[in-house]
Formats: sequence, C-alpha cells, structure tokens
Amino acid sequence: MSASALPMAVTMGDPSGIGPEIVAKTLLQPDYARRCVVVGDAAVMARALDSLGAADRLRVVSDVGEAVSAAAFEPDAIRLLPSSEMAAPPPLGRVDPASGKAAYQAICHAIDLARDGRVAGMVTAPIHKEALSAAGVPYPGHTEILADRGGAGRVAMMLANDVIATVLVTIHCSLRQAIERADFDAQMSAIRLAHQGGRALGVAAPRVAVAGLNPHAGEGGLFGDEEARIILPAIEAARREGIDASGPWPGDTVFMQARQGRFDVVVAQYHDQGLIPVKYLGLDQGVNITLGLPFVRTSPDHGTAFDIAGQGKADPASLQTAIDYAFRLAAHSKDQTP
Repeated sequence: MSASALPMAVTMGDPSGIGPEIVAKTLLQPDYARRCVVVGDAAVMARALDSLGAADRLRVVSDVGEAVSAAAFEPDAIRLLPSSEMAAPPPLGRVDPASGKAAYQAICHAIDLARDGRVAGMVTAPIHKEALSAAGVPYPGHTEILADRGGAGRVAMMLANDVIATVLVTIHCSLRQAIERADFDAQMSAIRLAHQGGRALGVAAPRVAVAGLNPHAGEGGLFGDEEARIILPAIEAARREGIDASGPWPGDTVFMQARQGRFDVVVAQYHDQGLIPVKYLGLDQGVNITLGLPFVRTSPDHGTAFDIAGQGKADPASLQTAIDYAFRLAAHSKDQTP
C-alpha cells in the first residue's frame, strides 16, 4: 500500500470526556471519514455516534487494509480499529479507571500502527491524567507514552498555530523539577528539535529563540545564573551546529517578538511558559506536535472537558486542525525522504 493511501489513525481519547464526541463530529464529515480511521472501543464510539443520530455510520474493521477498502466502497463510513472491548461505555464526566485503561490501550495500538508504517501517523484525542493513574498506567501523559513505546530517544512537545510555535525544554513535572531538569543536555535537545520542527513545518532555516528561565532572563545574574551558566552555552553550541538559535530572551517578551515575525520557533523552559501564549490565541487553532518520534503525531490543544461531556456542546475545530497538521507533516516528511 502506498504511503499516500494510508489513513491517519485518530484515537478516541478518554471515553468519559469529549474525545469520542469530537472524533465522531469530525469523522461525520466525509472528507475526514475517507482519510482517517478511529482507534478505540466500539461501544464508546457507538454511544458518541448514537447521541448525534449517526450510529449506522460505524464500521468495525480488523486491519488497516480492510479500513482502506471500506473507505473506497463507503466513503462516508466511520471506520474503527478496536483496541479494547468494553461491555458498556463508562460513565461520562468523571474520572474512571476503566476509561483510563481504554484510553491507554487505544494510544498503544495507534503507536504500534504508526511505528510500523501501517498508518500515515496518529492524532490523539484528549486523555485525563488522573484516569491514567487510576488505571495503573505508569505515565503522566501522551508524550511520555509516545517516547517510550514509540522508540524515541528524546522527544519534545511543540505547540503551534498559524502565529507562533513553541517547543518545551521540560514538560509534565513540577516547577521545582523543571528547574532541575532544564540542564545543558535538555537545552540542546529542545533547540535541535525546535530546529527540526520548524523545518517540518516548511521553514527552510528556522530562527529559534530560546527563552530564559528567570525574570528578565536573569538580568545579568541579578535574578539567577541559569541563563549564563546553562542556557547561553547551549545556544552557542547549537549555533556551532549550524542552527540559527539566539537568546536567552526574557520570557515575557519573546513570544510578542515571535508573533511580530522575528522568530519562527520559541524554546520555552517549562510547561506554562510555553503553553499560555499559544492557548491565549485560541484553543481551536492550537496543535500539539510531538517532535523526535519516527512518525507523525499531533493532538488538539485542549483537555477532556468533563463538565460538558455527553452534552453535544464540544467543538471539534481543534481536532480537525490537528488532523490537518498531521497530514501536512506526513506529506512534508514523505517529500524529504531520500
């Protein structure tokens, strides 16, 4: 099967959240239905589709080949590769261990498909970290699961929209741990992956701005020495590798400069420093891209929204943007293959 014929795997997310609903709403649009296959639980997706009056659109398939054939004969069918078999879908709107387990199983199955080249890549609907923990899953989130099972050495999270893109040095940990983990090796990995991520988005020579850790990027050592001791040496080393890296820049102004067109990618030191600017511009446009994997993975820039789960209110726009980005990245990756 040619790479261009491969579908994109879309995981259902946490069954108790809005993931199945936004997946169903997205794939009810024929263009997405033809190009994607859901990885998840039939009972969960049947409930989501039934709430939208479209239960008859679901088709359970045994493998990717059958999914592609089904798309040719029924282009508006929603095809599902089962990763679990729940007797009944779990309750909506709350943390449930069964949901955490089923969400994890879907992620693992999609990773296996993407790693083996049987799908064009994967797009993940939102999961709930407490549900994963309640299910005994030893990972705090998607990124860590992807790094381990996906066979990557170091990965980084890139949050992007049409205005700015940011890559994180540290991800899901306390602020105290982030400061400890933001060492020279972590800086180098993030800068290199930011460069790769910018190129994957079509920028030939990405301008990578590295944010400081402390207020005013340390203000010459008055507010901390991490900038001079760790971050600047990493920037200089990256420049010697041919990467257009600069900084460290104050975290409170670097994103404004990126938005004005001065930089293509910003390396942020910790989770909230990087994600707040992107999310402020709108959750429907932000996409989470995992860099460093041997396959494409994106996700919407929002959570499980338990407060509106099952009410038909969930907006699928961010998931649709994530799918669009995934196909864009997959096409660029294919074009770059020797």
